[in-house]
Amino acid sequence: MNISNFNLEEKFAKIHEYWHPYIVGELNENYVKLAKLKGELVWHSHEEEDEMFVVVSGTLMMDFRDGKTTQTKPGEILIVPKKVEHRPWTNKGEEVRVMLIEPKSTKHTGEVKVAQTVEVLEWI
Repeated sequence: MNISNFNLEEKFAKIHEYWHPYIVGELNENYVKLAKLKGELVWHSHEEEDEMFVVVSGTLMMDFRDGKTTQTKPGEILIVPKKVEHRPWTNKGEEVRVMLIEPKSTKHTGEVKVAQTVEVLEWI
């Protein structure tokens, strides 16, 4: 049995790249990941997986193809259903810190490959 106990601030201090998720734990068939966000990521979707964002600091903005935009603030959660195309971004250069809980099979930017895409996940 592997018991995970860690400090979020210590883990975030090890992250030096934006839009690069790092694994910090496993929960059933899911990874628990942390990421720092700044600017915007590409439009993408996940065909088979829902995505859960827990905002730790900052305000996460999320655009959807239907024209809606959501704001998720610290202590709030955003769940994006599978197959829903979305684009995360941050306001005016603000750094946003998020925890992601998603199936291990989830690809960072779905089937879209861009310079920001992380194909091999790392543990911190």
